[in-house]
Amino acid sequence: MRITIGIVLAVVGGFLYVGQIVSVVNLGLAQRIGLQERPDSVDPLFTSLEVWTARWDLLTLFGLPVAGVLMLLDHSWWPYMAMIGGGLAADTGGREIVKYLGLSQHGVRIGTPTERRVLFGGMTVLSLVGVLAAVVGLVEVV
Repeated sequence: MRITIGIVLAVVGGFLYVGQIVSVVNLGLAQRIGLQERPDSVDPLFTSLEVWTARWDLLTLFGLPVAGVLMLLDHSWWPYMAMIGGGLAADTGGREIVKYLGLSQHGVRIGTPTERRVLFGGMTVLSLVGVLAAVVGLVEVV
């Protein structure tokens, strides 16, 4: 079971982290490949928020893929990284969802219906994987 969870953390966390790297380094590319919303479907405020969020995510969301790799290597630090990385991931996903809801409630365009489904789906998966990581890490420590 630990191997499966480690793979999920490494793959999901790694995919999201690489996506944020692409968003920071080349926003146009991120928009073309669907990692970020197309500029014609969102308010410029939303694009600016997403770029700044991606920059912050590079500082905070490395914990999930690192926890997955440490778990696969059976390193003694994996439970602590899983709790920290999982907590940050769960918070990020939930906070982003309520940010999107608040912005759209005030008329800020946050993407096409498909882009919004990807936004909400991705953030829901991030939150759930974060909770899973934190719980598994906590159970291992206790």
